[in-house]
Amino acid sequence: MLPLQDKKIIIGITGSIAAYKTAMLLRLLMKAGAEVKVIMTEAAHSFVTPTTLSTLSKNPVLTSFTKGNTGEWNNHVALGLWADMIIIAPLSANTLGKMANGICDNLLVATYLSARCPVMAAPAMDLDMYQHPSTKRNLRQLESDGVTIIAAQSGELASGLSGQGRMEEPERLFTLITEAINKDQSLIGKQVLITAGPTFEAIDPVRFIGNHSSGKMGFAIAETAASLGAKVILINGPGHLQPRHHNIHQIKVTSAQEMYQQAEQYFEHSHIAIFAAAVADYTPSNPYKQKFKSDKPLEIKLKKTIDIALELGKKKREKQITVGFALETESEETHAYQKAVKKNFDFVVLNSLNDEQAGFNHDTNKVSFIDKDNNIRKFELKSKSDVAKDILNAIIQLIP
Repeated sequence: MLPLQDKKIIIGITGSIAAYKTAMLLRLLMKAGAEVKVIMTEAAHSFVTPTTLSTLSKNPVLTSFTKGNTGEWNNHVALGLWADMIIIAPLSANTLGKMANGICDNLLVATYLSARCPVMAAPAMDLDMYQHPSTKRNLRQLESDGVTIIAAQSGELASGLSGQGRMEEPERLFTLITEAINKDQSLIGKQVLITAGPTFEAIDPVRFIGNHSSGKMGFAIAETAASLGAKVILINGPGHLQPRHHNIHQIKVTSAQEMYQQAEQYFEHSHIAIFAAAVADYTPSNPYKQKFKSDKPLEIKLKKTIDIALELGKKKREKQITVGFALETESEETHAYQKAVKKNFDFVVLNSLNDEQAGFNHDTNKVSFIDKDNNIRKFELKSKSDVAKDILNAIIQLIP
């Protein structure tokens, strides 16, 4: 079987001298068994002819929203849904700016905005354009939107300058596309609910009770689950992190009660639920409606917050998988095991504040998995993205 047999790929071509290379990329994709459609911007016609690309792809080359003078519509929505992958090569500074800011004035950008598949882009422009702050800002925006950017290479440029700006070579682009389109999709068709970050419990409109959670672990799990094909519902408390993958639906909350209400809404229809949030255990019984001002000591009466995992664990369906987290400082394994049993988790991810470079705010974590039968699996210190992979690999082994 060919490496890209029956895969549907859209190649977007924009106005850059590097467009001549795209014909070779198209040829490589076709030889690998892919079905390819080409969308060109008007500017791209100055660098490569539609006739060449149409001949190679065995499909009409698309540029405008309508087909000739017939008035027939080139349906950008249908194109976005048809594709298994979109690769924009070369990506000019002009089209980059439009994509980063949602300026939808041509068929290529409209198709990009309608796509639900992975999108890759290979920039190509002159040295000063590539290094300009606006270009760098737009590339960062695309990456945060889930687009895979294939960095420009260094070499001699069309202007005569030498430096970074050359589009990656077709052979390398082909390899990257093939790897991306054939990567592990073990969670495709699954909905994964993830809670992440802290909750803030209001004392008054200014002050709150909270904790030091950054949400990094939960976000790493969300990104990894999405990359494996899952539809991810990410419910996160206050923090600055933003998801990058297009398969992640983010819901921002503040308090434990808000997090519970959102999690309850999605729990029933989720195949997997991962409770990674550091939910505050207590909340003020009677928060002040105005900012508290007094020279006297402030006394706050607290009440327990709702135990989100415990309450939803009571509603757990057969074959539904739930995973919890335990951050402990003493008798760690005993407490984690008790939590697994009490909250009906398939397993608990235990990490300890006694381990250096683990826990809140770090980019690394050191964990153990403990299940309801008290089976323990220990891991070394790893990046949180690698810990996320370990967690999801363990979950995948439990899927019926």
